[in-house]
Amino acid sequence: MAWFRKDKKPLKAEDRRDLPGDVFEKCNGCGEILYREKLAQNLQVCPTCGHHFRIDAEQYVALLMDEGSFEEMDAGLRSGDPLSFKDLKPYSERLRAAEEKVGRLDAVLSGVGTVDGLAVALAVMDFRFIGGSMGSVVGEKIARAGRVALEKKTPLIIVNASGGARMQEGVISLMQMAKTSGVLARLHEAGLPYISIITDPTTGGVTASHAMLGDVNLAEPKALIGFAGPRVIEETIRQELPEGFQRAEFLLEHGMVDCIVDRRDLKLTVSRLLHHMID
Repeated sequence: MAWFRKDKKPLKAEDRRDLPGDVFEKCNGCGEILYREKLAQNLQVCPTCGHHFRIDAEQYVALLMDEGSFEEMDAGLRSGDPLSFKDLKPYSERLRAAEEKVGRLDAVLSGVGTVDGLAVALAVMDFRFIGGSMGSVVGEKIARAGRVALEKKTPLIIVNASGGARMQEGVISLMQMAKTSGVLARLHEAGLPYISIITDPTTGGVTASHAMLGDVNLAEPKALIGFAGPRVIEETIRQELPEGFQRAEFLLEHGMVDCIVDRRDLKLTVSRLLHHMID
């Protein structure tokens, strides 16, 4: 019987296998433990519950644009510190830290390229850079992308992700709402399509301006979309908010977005819309 019995030996430290800490990811939607490589292959969408993890601007560019077609614009624009603003630390230090973290000078990546062969101008906001907040550079880069679309007579696509206006730039940040909205009005007058893609989260002044002004407003599933926070709204109207308030599904039900699109179907949906709107 000894042939079929394995003697138990205490596990030694050198016998243990060390797994890298970045092999698995816990889904915030269902709690499932996911293999990161397979999650990446699924475009950062949980295969169990469909939860959409946040992705960065470069990943959206790779997802939407034809391979090798994207040409970045205005990469050298950098925010100033007009108010010499300081809270827990100076605004200039926050900018430097964000630049080092993200590897970009501000919270939007813009350029031109093609989607299934159709020329477009594209701007993608990146929540990693000071919460995707819209300061002077973000507004300027989005406006310039709109002007390029006007000049080249191409559609404009904006992928939105933001915590709102950047308070460290004061009224200058609020002026970007008017700037971006004004360019979109010119696109509308010229009959050029604008598709807004709203991701989690999109709030504040970005929601109150270009994010909700698309000829078509698309949203990713369960994306947080709103202006003021739920607690502020409840205290203002003195009513309890309904379940799912400020989520993409609630906004779709109330006519604020046109379609909720799974990230895996995003390029196909955008391509079909562009062909329909241009033809």
